[in-house]
Order: sequence, then C-alpha cells, then structure tokens
Amino acid sequence: EILITAGPTYEKIDLVRFIGNYSSGKMGFSLARIALDLGAKVYLISGPTSQKIDHPNLEQIDIISASEMFDKVKLLYKKVDIAIASAAVSDFKPLKILNKKIKKEDDIKLLKLKNTVDVLDYMGQNKKNQFLVGFALESENEIKNAKKKLKSKNLDFIVLNSLNEKKGGINSDKNKITIIKKNSSIKDFNLKSKIKVAKDIFKEIIHEII
Repeated sequence: EILITAGPTYEKIDLVRFIGNYSSGKMGFSLARIALDLGAKVYLISGPTSQKIDHPNLEQIDIISASEMFDKVKLLYKKVDIAIASAAVSDFKPLKILNKKIKKEDDIKLLKLKNTVDVLDYMGQNKKNQFLVGFALESENEIKNAKKKLKSKNLDFIVLNSLNEKKGGINSDKNKITIIKKNSSIKDFNLKSKIKVAKDIFKEIIHEII
C-alpha cells in the first residue's frame, strides 16, 4: 500500500482569502497513476487541484489546510509500505483567522504568521518499515539544502526540483529532477513529462526496496 500527498495547501486569512502556492498537483497525481499501474493500493491525500483519477484501487482524500493533511497522514501512515510526500505544504499560516472579510479601509499593515505543522517531519520521526520519499524545491545551494532535508527528515531519498529550471517545475507539465539517496549518491534526470518523471521515481524506489 502506498501513501502519496499531492497539491498545495491553503491557509485561511479571512472568509475569502488564503495563503497558498502555485502547486497544480500534477506531480503527485502522476505518481498515483504509476503506482496504480503497478498494482498498488493508493491513498492519495490532495490539496485543492483540478486533477482527477478514477480507479478502484485509489482512495482519494481531499483536504485544504496543512493541519487537515497532517490529520489524514497520521491516520494512514502506519499502514503503508511506501510514502511519497510530493505535496507543496504551505510553511506559514496566519496567527489569527478573521471570521469576516477584511476591508481595504481596515488599514491592515501587517499579517502576523506562524509555522504550520511539519507533515514530513512527523513522517520521518515516526517511520517504522515505510520507505519514505520527500521532495525539495530549491532556488540556491540546491544540492546542499536537499541533502540537509534528506537527513533532517529521515528520508530514504529526496527528489530535488530546481526553481531555476525555466521549462519545468511547480505548475508545469514537465519536470527536471535530481534524486539524492541516503547513501549520498546523486542521479540527475533530463527534463521530461511528469508521468515519465513518476516512472523514473518508482523505478528508483523499486531498485531500493527489492
């Protein structure tokens, strides 16, 4: 059984506004498609996205916020063999959510923020026999920062995306990745469609667990 997190999270500011990001969910849904093709039972926890899959072996759980994603991960994580955290979870949320729409004339000078719950950290700290894959989106010191995340989150490998890759990434149909493994080996891949990237990722996972 495989757990995949996908898409963005949205953190409410008031009744109509939120903090979010440009994640489309395409990478996570591509991973789910390949996992289903391989015959796996897939739990897909997804933030807001227009992506869709209809498959009898898929259980899709739709969430909005990081805390909702965290609650669903906690319920499912212990029962899976492989977990892939491809969601772009928002790092921050407002200190206070207003139960009305903020007006222009309210003269809001400063939006105070606090950290959201760290879903991937929980997965790393509570890992038993799961094979855990994380993602890193970096713009500078990419390999160094990805290696740091690999170690701090107790991952088996990390998939690095560069914000400097103009033709692929967070809201594109393509992606260019680098996989860094626990043994520090680094493997670069060419720019490809996200479904082909998902195939590459699963090929590397299968190589590690068999």
